[in-house]
Amino acid sequence: MWFWLAGAIVSEVTGTLALRFSDGFSKPWPSLVVVLGYGVAFYSLSQALAKGVPVGVAYGIWSAVGVALIALIGAVFLGESLTWIQVGGIGLLILGVLALELGKSHAT
Repeated sequence: MWFWLAGAIVSEVTGTLALRFSDGFSKPWPSLVVVLGYGVAFYSLSQALAKGVPVGVAYGIWSAVGVALIALIGAVFLGESLTWIQVGGIGLLILGVLALELGKSHAT
C-alpha cells in the first residue's frame, strides 16, 4: 500500500514540474506529462486508499511530501528562492503529517 502512495507522490511531483515547463499548456510534451502525471497520481492515490491507508493520512503524506519536494527541487534545480520561513513551514508540514500518522494509533 505504501508503494502506491509513493507512486502517487512521484507522479504528482513530476506533473507539477512539467506544469512549470508547459508554458500555459502551449508546449505539447510537457503538457502531456502534466496530464499523465496527475492521472497516474490520482490512480495511485486511489489504490493506496483501497489497500487500507486512511484517507487523512494518505492525503496528508501525499500533499506534504509533494509540497516539500517541489519547494526543494525548485530551490536546488530551478533557481527559485527558499527562505528560512519557508523551510520552517515545510518542517511544520512534516510534523503535521507525523501527528496524523502517530495519532491514528491512539484513536479508539
